[in-house]
Amino acid sequence: MGWRCGLLAGVAVMLPSGAMAAADPVVAKDILMRSVAFRTVEGAGEVPKLAAYYASVLKAAGFAEGDIVITPMGETATFAATIRGRDATLKPLLMIGHMDVVAADPKDWTRDPFVPVEEKGYIFGRGAEDNKYDVAMMVATLAQLKKDGWTPRRTVTLLLSGDEETAMVTTRALAAKYRDAELLLNGDGGGGLLNEAGEPVLDQLQAGEKTYADFEIGFTDPGGHSSAPTPGNPIYRLARAIDRIAAHKFPPMRNELTKASLALSADRIGGAVGAAMKRYAQTGDAAAAELLSGRPEFVGQVRTTCVATMAQAGHALNALPQSAKVQVNCRIFPGVAIDAVKAELVRVVADESATVTTLGDPLASDASPLRADVMQAVVAAVSARAPGIPIMPSMSGGATDSVHFRALGVPSYGVSSLFMKAEDGFAHGLNERAPVEGIGAALAQWEAVVRALAK
Repeated sequence: MGWRCGLLAGVAVMLPSGAMAAADPVVAKDILMRSVAFRTVEGAGEVPKLAAYYASVLKAAGFAEGDIVITPMGETATFAATIRGRDATLKPLLMIGHMDVVAADPKDWTRDPFVPVEEKGYIFGRGAEDNKYDVAMMVATLAQLKKDGWTPRRTVTLLLSGDEETAMVTTRALAAKYRDAELLLNGDGGGGLLNEAGEPVLDQLQAGEKTYADFEIGFTDPGGHSSAPTPGNPIYRLARAIDRIAAHKFPPMRNELTKASLALSADRIGGAVGAAMKRYAQTGDAAAAELLSGRPEFVGQVRTTCVATMAQAGHALNALPQSAKVQVNCRIFPGVAIDAVKAELVRVVADESATVTTLGDPLASDASPLRADVMQAVVAAVSARAPGIPIMPSMSGGATDSVHFRALGVPSYGVSSLFMKAEDGFAHGLNERAPVEGIGAALAQWEAVVRALAK
């Protein structure tokens, strides 16, 4: 039996006794639509305004002034709202989402991205999916729990960052302040998939993220007149380096998360690929890893990947180049050090004249363990809204707020309540939208998970 079969057998014990009704879907939809109307893009200064709105919702539900903390940080802010637990010896349960959104130009959209519209069963607007949907669900859930007079055994704190889409300065501040926590539930990871008929087919629980890191590889030369070529041409040396990077494969890797994910997905995929997924999950078979690495949808689950994404060279058409450089983007398998990948790139380039520089300040984190209490709570909550669908652990190729908490030792899990069709996913794109129909089930899911883990 896999971990899911065993956990489903214990679902009944996880359902909260005497649970009150979940938050009103009409109220939650209103919170979502009002949230979208705040233009919380970088530089607009509206994140603090959105935080103040969320504070007003929670205060109206009974939160005391001291239970809500909004901390300005430049033009953005962080938000924290707490329901105190009965047992002060227990570490708190954290929930997190982000208030900011990526930029959107109204002239490119069918509708104004910051004027929320409900149409044909969807709410349209920037952030409707990423991440204001689950933020609204969390705010509505905590408001209802407060109204109900719920006092958990474990303290529950909702955290909202203000620049997740850009520098994550607010995320780092929240992680540093609230690092002494039992675990973190992130509304900006995981989530459910609907088929073309709108029926739930699977749910993903994100328990790990690959580390994002950029490196720059550069070459220099005195240059000269283009009529007198020299063997030290930086563009040629750069071209050889790029060829070596393109041909290089980092070693296959597995962890608890990818083993479970590949094994659970294998039968759905079927054929030679499904068989390879099963073999790799079970034994780490090298041939299976090679087959999976040839498919873009699976290569990121098997190994660290590095790819050249930008390049600059030369300064004039009639002059030998004095410099040439390429930027390489790496998505690093959880648990692998950033410096180890840099050292591998140095080895692969195999040119002592090359400079290899780490760009920015990337942060590495390992995957979170598939904790039984978290798995049971999520399986119970998801099964209540969509009986029988598989709940699959997943590892993301990019970073969310969770990476900063995982790096500080806080187990973190993406448990988005948003179920969508694959073709409806327009996060960061034009005409972003989220389905209205699932709001009631999303609220029930959040309440069940929070009650189970904070009891």
